[in-house]
Amino acid sequence: MTYVIADSGSTKTQWCVVSDGKEEMYHTTGINPVYLSESEIVGLLEREFAGRPRQVGRVWFYGAGCAFPEKNEFVRRALCRCFGTAEAEVMTDLEGAARALCGCNPGIVCILGTGSNSCYYDGEMIRENVSPLGFILGDEGSGAVLGKKLLADVLKGVAPGEVKQLFFQETGLTYAELMDRIYGRPLANRFLATFTTFLSAHIDMPYIEGLVSGSFDEFIRRNILQYKMAQQLPVSFTGSVACVFRPQLERLLLQNGLQPGRFMPAPMQGLITYHRDRS
Repeated sequence: MTYVIADSGSTKTQWCVVSDGKEEMYHTTGINPVYLSESEIVGLLEREFAGRPRQVGRVWFYGAGCAFPEKNEFVRRALCRCFGTAEAEVMTDLEGAARALCGCNPGIVCILGTGSNSCYYDGEMIRENVSPLGFILGDEGSGAVLGKKLLADVLKGVAPGEVKQLFFQETGLTYAELMDRIYGRPLANRFLATFTTFLSAHIDMPYIEGLVSGSFDEFIRRNILQYKMAQQLPVSFTGSVACVFRPQLERLLLQNGLQPGRFMPAPMQGLITYHRDRS
C-alpha cells in the first residue's frame, strides 16, 4: 500500500510518500488552514506537487493551524481530492511532534520554529496544551517573535549601534521596505522568522544572546512550567529554531530544574518510524 505522511508548518510542508517500503521526500509551501482556503490548498498542491501519487491508501497530515474541526475538514477534503483517497487524517503539528519525539512514551513536547507550541503527552495522546496564541499574543521563543523583538529594537534604537549597523548592512533592507513587509503584505510571521539567521550568526554578541535567551526564558515560564508533569519528564523539541539555539535552550532548561530530552530539526523521520511500526 502507498501512503503519505505530511508535516506542515506555516512556512513549508515536508511530504513523505511510502510505497513498498521505499520512501520519497517532497517539499511544498506551508499549508495552514488559518490562512488558506480549501481551493487555495488544492491550487497549491497542483502547482507545487504536480508529481504526487494520485491513488494512495491513506494520508496522515500533521499541520500548524489544524486545531479546528471545520478547518481540518476542508484540509481533509483537499487532500482526498488531490491524492485520490477517502482515508485522510488531519491532526495538529503538535500531535505529529509528540508522536515523532516520544513515540509511545510520555513527555513534554515543544515546537520552536516560525511559531511555537507545547504540550504534555502521555504516550498516547495530548493531555494538556497551553495555548500558543500566535505571534501577536504569544508564540514565545518562536522565530517570528525573535524576529519581532530584534526588528522593534533596531527600529526604535534600543539595540546597540553595532547591531543596528550590522542588521542594515547584512539584510540590505530599508525602514520603508521593512514597514511594507510587516504591515503591507500577508504572512508577516514568516518574514519576521527569517531574521533568526541574523541572530544565530551573531549569537556571540551579548545583546543578541540576551534577546534570544530572554525569549526562551519566557517560553519556559509561560508554557513549559505550567505543566504539572514538567519536572518529572524529559522536555523534547522539534523545529529549526530549537536546534539552531540548542545550547541556550538546554542551559535554560537545566536552570529551571527541567530535563532536556530529544532535539529534532523536523519530525518527519520520527513520524516515518511511528507509522512504519504500526502499519
